[in-house]
Parts: sequence; C-alpha cells; structure tokens
Amino acid sequence: MNKILNPSKSDWPEILRRPTQTVADIEQTVNQIFDEIKVKGNAAVAKYTELFDGIKLNDLIVSETEVSNAEKKISEDLKSAIKLAKANIEKFHAAQRTDRVSVETSNGVKCWQEKKPIQKVGLYIPGGTAPLFSSILMLAIPAKLAGCEEIVLCTPPDKDGNVNPAILYAANLCGVTQMFKIGGIQAIGAMTFGTKDVPQVYKIFGPGNQFVTVAKQLATKYQVAIDMPAGPSELLVYADDSANAAYVASDLLSQAEHGIDSQVIMVTTSEKLLNQVSEEIQVQLQDLPRKAIADKAIENSRLILVDSEKEALELINEYGPEHFIICAEKEDYFINGVINAGSVFIGNYTPESAGDYASGTNHTLPTNGYAKQYSGVNLDSFMKTITFQKISEEGIKAIGPSIELLAEAEGLQAHKNAVTLRLKDLN
Repeated sequence: MNKILNPSKSDWPEILRRPTQTVADIEQTVNQIFDEIKVKGNAAVAKYTELFDGIKLNDLIVSETEVSNAEKKISEDLKSAIKLAKANIEKFHAAQRTDRVSVETSNGVKCWQEKKPIQKVGLYIPGGTAPLFSSILMLAIPAKLAGCEEIVLCTPPDKDGNVNPAILYAANLCGVTQMFKIGGIQAIGAMTFGTKDVPQVYKIFGPGNQFVTVAKQLATKYQVAIDMPAGPSELLVYADDSANAAYVASDLLSQAEHGIDSQVIMVTTSEKLLNQVSEEIQVQLQDLPRKAIADKAIENSRLILVDSEKEALELINEYGPEHFIICAEKEDYFINGVINAGSVFIGNYTPESAGDYASGTNHTLPTNGYAKQYSGVNLDSFMKTITFQKISEEGIKAIGPSIELLAEAEGLQAHKNAVTLRLKDLN
C-alpha cells in the first residue's frame, strides 16, 4: 500500500481521490442499452446477457424448480448461518418502525403523517466475481417488513446459465416474489422500463460495479427512484497503538478483495503501527484466494500518517467513508466527531465483516463520498410518508383569514377564493 506521511491539507483531494470513472465515461454505454431495452424489451436484455455474461438464455425467469433444487444444494450449516443473520437483521430493522405522528396545529386543524410501503421494488444482487447472497438479506428483509407487494430480484447467471444456489435460497427465504437471471446495466434497464417478463418497479436497490451505479443514477430520469449511488466498496480504519495490526490488516483486505476498483485506507498517528500494518498486509495477502483482485485494489489504497487525532477526524469527515472502523483509546472522540460515514465499527473485536453479514445492521451503504448526504438502506428506504389533514368549521375560521392574506400577497386569487367561499357559507 502507498504510505503517505504527514500530508499537507492541500494534498488531501488527490490523496483521497477514488479510483472511479466519471459518469460521462459510462453514460453513453448505459443510454445505448437503455434505448434498446425500451424498444425491444426481453430481446435486448437477452442480447446483452449473452454479450456481457457469455450465456445465451431462452428464459430469463428463475423457475420454481430451480429454487427448489437450490435448497438441496445448500449445506445445513450454511442454512443455519443464513437464518441466524436473517434473525438479527429482522430484529434490527423491525425496531426501526415508528408510530404515526399526529398534531393539532391550531384548534380544529389536525395534521398527521403515516408511512406506506413502496408497492414495487427491484433488488439488484451482484453475482460476478462473488455471489453476494448476503445483500439479499439486507434488502429483501426490510422490503418484506415494510410491506412491499412486489419484490423483484435480478442477478447475473453464470456461464452455464445458473444462479448461485445460496442466492436463490436466501431470496426464497426472505420473501422475494420474482427472480430473474439478468445482471449489469441490462438488469437496471429491465426493472426501469419493464419487459414482457420483468415488471417495472418504482425503486431500485442494491450495490454493483461502476456501470450498475451509473445505470441506477440514469434510471432516475425515468421516474424510478434508487436507494443511493452505491458503487465499489471502500473502508477507512482509524487506529492507534492500542490496535492489533493483524486485525487492522485483515479488515483492510476484507474490503480490498471485493473488486479491483475497491479502496481501503488506514489513518493513524503512529508510524510504528503504520509499518506493522503494511507488513501484515503483505503476509496475509499471500494466502487469499482472491489475491489478484486484492492486489489491484491495494494499488488504489493508502496508509496515511497524521500529526493528531483532530487532523485525522477532519480528514475522515472529508473522505466520508462507506465503512469506518475505529480502533483507538479515544474511541469516543471519533464516535462523537464523525459526521460523514455510512456505517461505523468500534473496537478491536468489531470487524467490518460483522456488518456485512450478521450483526443486524445493513451493509447497503453510500460510497464515493455520498455518505456526506445519503444514509445507508434502512426500513424507511422501502416506505414513503404521506401527510394527512382534516380541518373543522372551527379550524377553517381560525386559519382561513391568514390563508386569504397569504394567497392574495402571492397573487393567487383562486387559492384565496377556495377559502373565501367556505368562510362566507359559515358566517
């Protein structure tokens, strides 16, 4: 990893730059595929599945037989692990339910808000270099808890036209209503416009590579909402001499193995620890099955030495990491001071992997600095809030004259008349 010692603040933008392409680099490809899917539907989806995934499929739909067979291919130990993770994720997300908010703003003027589920949601689950069945738990569980009527899943097939059995098992277990063997840009396009087989959805969720991220962003031009811009994975660790160098190295590598465009960063005030972590990374890297991928990600990554905790915290908030690990004696300083992060992990025994799988928090998080303005997926992500109001005769008499004055001041006479007519009838 690149070691950077005591950088000046003017160098931070370059040091913290993500290894991602711009939207403009990818936008043309996405628009071309979207245009074809709008016109040709299933045929265009099948064309790009063959082009990008190397498999020609006669049927994009995952059959009930395939789902049933998948369950038989999963070991009982893995099933138990999935069920444990499911229980914890359900517990944490169910606790996020809130009661109806109701208030009488003036005598006779009652206002309230209620949350309603988004009827049709689409889940995108990557399945290329790693079948991320854990993302199904993170998305389908809150969708089901929220009461979404249609939960549509798209995931790429392998070279034999199959979907990883763990993906199918988890999807069925968590209440997904329809599953399709579609990946990449074409999956986002299919759920955006709808095809003969794939329903059009109202909101699309899920992580993916840079092409998927841009496709999701462009889908918003067609009245489809998205969870957030969630692209290549990233992790930032702040650690001091109280940290275990081997643990820190393992956490950095756990995200580096996601993909060649992932990025991991350690910030520290200890040059001794920085060197220990650097050595540990090289040792642990040799044993990883995904060493080639992690190696590439490490090229985009940094070990940064700073002078003080204050400077470290300022740098961390400037970066806005997707995942933020704190291994420090003054952990409360960073817990209280962090304002830009997707999810925070505290202490030597809280690996980021826990949040990825089974602690209960959601691992679908904003990347590429979007933690400065986006939250990670939660129960509310699958709902929208509707406001209601009911005004009595007493209420319209109380606020009506003010409404008339406000409407007249804005030059909106019909707005004023809507109140004036009622007040005349009541007087």
